[in-house]
Amino acid sequence: MRQPMSWSSRRVVLPTLAVGAGMALFSGGTAGQPAWTQAIDAQVVAVNIPGASAISQVGTFLNASEGACGGSPIPTHFPSFITAGAVLDPSRILVGSQSNFGAPLLTGVGQEGSVLSIDPNSWAVLIVPATFASGGGQASTLNGAVQMFAANSADWLNSINNPNANTAHYTGVSNPLGLSNNYAFGRVWPANAPFGDSGAGSSSILDPTGLPLAGPPLAAPNKLIGGVYVGGLTNRNVVTMPSQPQVIPGSLSTGAVGTALLGPSPDGTCKAVFAVVTADGAIVQEHTLKGVDGLAPPGTVKPLQGQNWDRPSHNVEPRLGVLMNPYVPSGAPAGTVLQLFVSEPFNHTIAVINLVVFGTAPNQVFQAGSVSRIRSFELNMPVDLAPVVIDTDDPMWASNTTLDEGSDFYVANRGDNTIVRMQQDGTVVAVRRVTVDHVPLDNASLNGIATSTDGSKIYVTFTRPDYRAYQGGVLELPAFP
Repeated sequence: MRQPMSWSSRRVVLPTLAVGAGMALFSGGTAGQPAWTQAIDAQVVAVNIPGASAISQVGTFLNASEGACGGSPIPTHFPSFITAGAVLDPSRILVGSQSNFGAPLLTGVGQEGSVLSIDPNSWAVLIVPATFASGGGQASTLNGAVQMFAANSADWLNSINNPNANTAHYTGVSNPLGLSNNYAFGRVWPANAPFGDSGAGSSSILDPTGLPLAGPPLAAPNKLIGGVYVGGLTNRNVVTMPSQPQVIPGSLSTGAVGTALLGPSPDGTCKAVFAVVTADGAIVQEHTLKGVDGLAPPGTVKPLQGQNWDRPSHNVEPRLGVLMNPYVPSGAPAGTVLQLFVSEPFNHTIAVINLVVFGTAPNQVFQAGSVSRIRSFELNMPVDLAPVVIDTDDPMWASNTTLDEGSDFYVANRGDNTIVRMQQDGTVVAVRRVTVDHVPLDNASLNGIATSTDGSKIYVTFTRPDYRAYQGGVLELPAFP
């Protein structure tokens, strides 16, 4: 039986990596840090993950008996996938990547991309083999510590379970930039930019098999959607029968760069609704039965289109973080039912978007109300957000992207590799500079953040565009007050 490593024992692997590559994994330097910033030392979990992006601990999906909307089907219908060591073992982490890791790429439906399932408690740094998934399916490597969850390859086509879907020839993962797990009454939802920031975006609902929804008895609520939303192919006016106009115009017309569960639809159907932010700064809402409606117009969030973290040849796609707050504070504008916190990396701000219910029965949807912004000297290209305390038990909206009542949140700054703990009103509680073996990450950049479901750990992804031997990976840090 494997035992978790101590931080010091895991770090001894780093010199071996440095010798093999002819360079240090991380190099030093402390310039540009706020004077009151403290260092926080991380252990390396995994490397060789190209474009490592969105990250989440798997967590525990609620049983059907625990929710008014039926709970998640995963514990009942997919029990073998959530046992110890399985691909959705609650303690494992899911990590987005720009690579298929050898799984044959489909043509015409976007670029490579995958979601990996990783055991963060392995004995040593996990050096992910570049082609371990070339045989297809949910391949496994490094004694099961790394498993393929899904990729842009034929084994995960929407058509396998949903042959009549408008998006049958797409998969659920292609250049994934967002990830939200619906613990309350659903599954795993990635958001993707398969054609970059200017092409059509996609978002999907994945079973533990990595496939977009299962066949009978768990058939997709809408056969024209199946489990994959793409561009305008799955808008309400296209997939709702009899056809009806969208309540609010909008579509996945540009790359999907972040996502969060909103909970059950306000229309009373008990169907899940997700918010997806697109590269043009719009927000859409995806209803599992009725398809896509708009939620906020382009420019509501500062757009990512045309922006680059680094030189374009480095090919690390910009992304952002999205959190949902169902516990609306008393000072929120009248009618507010939910709030979205969305990071704006190139504006060095966090947008706070108050949501209201719009429309008449039976077609109520969420709509953006007033928008404010959190500004702070401690925000330096905020790439992602994570709750300090995740809502893991509410049957209406539990997910890794849901703030528990009154919870602070963490901000991952790509600009200076710091993590900020912040209250919901924007008050900065603490700032930590990420180091590895007490060496700052001056030749790597944070690209995603997640909190463990018990609140004790923080996981971050990083990318290293100047060093193609490693490209990206995962770090683990202790939570901090």
